[in-house]
Amino acid sequence: MIKCGIIGFGKMGQIRAEAIEQTQLGEVLAVYDTRDLTECVYPIVASEEALLKDPNIDAIFICTPNYRIVPLTKAALQAGKHVFSEKPPAFTAAEVESVRRVEVDSGCKLVYGFNHRHHGSIQKMKQIVDSGSMGKLLWMRGRYGKEVDAAYFDGWRADPNLAGGGIMLDQGIHMLDLFLHFGGEFDVIHSLVSSLFWKTEGLEDNVFSILKNSKTGVCASLHSTMTQWRYLFSLEIFLEGGALILNGLKTSSGVYGNEDLAIKYNTENPQGGQFEREEHIIYHTDLSWREEVTHFFEAISKDTPILLGNSDDALRLMRAMDRIYENR
Repeated sequence: MIKCGIIGFGKMGQIRAEAIEQTQLGEVLAVYDTRDLTECVYPIVASEEALLKDPNIDAIFICTPNYRIVPLTKAALQAGKHVFSEKPPAFTAAEVESVRRVEVDSGCKLVYGFNHRHHGSIQKMKQIVDSGSMGKLLWMRGRYGKEVDAAYFDGWRADPNLAGGGIMLDQGIHMLDLFLHFGGEFDVIHSLVSSLFWKTEGLEDNVFSILKNSKTGVCASLHSTMTQWRYLFSLEIFLEGGALILNGLKTSSGVYGNEDLAIKYNTENPQGGQFEREEHIIYHTDLSWREEVTHFFEAISKDTPILLGNSDDALRLMRAMDRIYENR
């Protein structure tokens, strides 16, 4: 069993604790949070240092506000702990590079929480794209949006110094990660960054981005928004032989609707205006949290590489994010 400590026991810390228990490969030994944890079912320690120095703890889960992620990740690695950190991995690519130097010296496993890669629909899409059964990937379009009200500005996410950015770093980063997952590295990136409604410097409410992988020619467009006024997740992937259309995403809140993957196959004459056939897969259960933690634990116990959400992925992601934020 992998013995775990959790720093930050808000919503994400509690989700991770549940996932740890579900894997049956790990257990939560202790947690720490600056807030009152009277009702917490796990042992509580008095400081972050107490977790980092505990010789019985193998892995640290970092579930804190964004500005704490880089220093805590480094401290945990330097303490000889394997690290599972929430996103974003940092505010810039340069910060990720500084973490990677510590990671190499530590010899420990480091993974970042990009659970969307572990959704059943995404895994199915990835399998189809990589198999080549529907031809080459041509282009992608992603839209990820939600609503926020004035209460949003009572929390740390509304402070650019603590959050590092607005909706793109908070939520759009998942869509960007999926683009990299499917399309490789994008070297051409153009963006428009807007804070037209909430008017908070350093806290964008919309990002429109166009990306291109010059080696493959694959292009993608991304819209990340918090003025959608409703919840929306839509990822469309077009290939030579048809399309993969994912609408909705299964979450604990259910606000993004059913996770509905449509696989559309072209006819011999794709200009005819109709697909030859179409199948739908509805995913009723979100197993992404459990799958992601299982991947982390197995890498530790078997001493195998982190394949999804590793620091290479984080560096590519934040390099793209740096380019997007050039116009902020």
